[in-house]
Formats: sequence, C-alpha cells, structure tokens
Amino acid sequence: MEFSDHKAIYLQIAEYVCEHILLKEWKDEDRIPSVRELAVTLEVNPNTVMRTYELLQSKNIINNKRGIGFFVAEDSISKVKEYRKTTFIEDELPNVFRNLYLLNIDFKELQSSYQVFIEQNFRS
Repeated sequence: MEFSDHKAIYLQIAEYVCEHILLKEWKDEDRIPSVRELAVTLEVNPNTVMRTYELLQSKNIINNKRGIGFFVAEDSISKVKEYRKTTFIEDELPNVFRNLYLLNIDFKELQSSYQVFIEQNFRS
C-alpha cells in the first residue's frame, strides 16, 4: 500500500479496511487480520494499526473478541458508509466547494460530469 503525505497513516489504513468491507472481501462476522498481521502486510508499526482498529471499534465497524481477534461488526456496510460519508462531508467537501468557487464551476456542469463518471465507471 502506498501512503500519501496529506493524511495520517492510521486514517489511510482505516480507509483500506473500510474498502475491504465495502467490496465485501471482509463480510459481517468475518475475522480480519490481527494487528501484527496487518502491520507486517502494510509495513507499518503495529501501534499504528492498533490506533486504526481502536478508531474503527469506536465507530462500531469492527469488534474485538478478546483472545480470538478482531471481527467485522454486524451491519458493517451501512456503518462504513455512515463513517465515510461524515468524513467526506467534514474533511473533503470543503475543498471541493473551494475549488468549485475558485474555478467558477456551476452545479449544472458538475452534475453532467458526475453523470458521465457514473456511466463510465459503474454502469455496464
């Protein structure tokens, strides 16, 4: 995994875990990699992965079953979407709005670009 400088590594790992859940690679009640396993895979400090897992536990996306490991929580997809939506609205959308304003892009133009994006990437 390539990490970028614009966001804390533990948050980028959280996105990685959430993406696995959204892509249904890790399903509700599935065991996920241990802190050490994921740290080795991603080549990061185990404390960084632990910080990620603590964040995701606080959002009820994963659960810790003591002595067994970490597991994807029930109804995880809706919880991931809620978490990612909140993060997007609070952290990324202000920058999008700023660029729309600075570049004088109108919402109609944005809407047509969005439709093209959906058609090219998600409709078969």
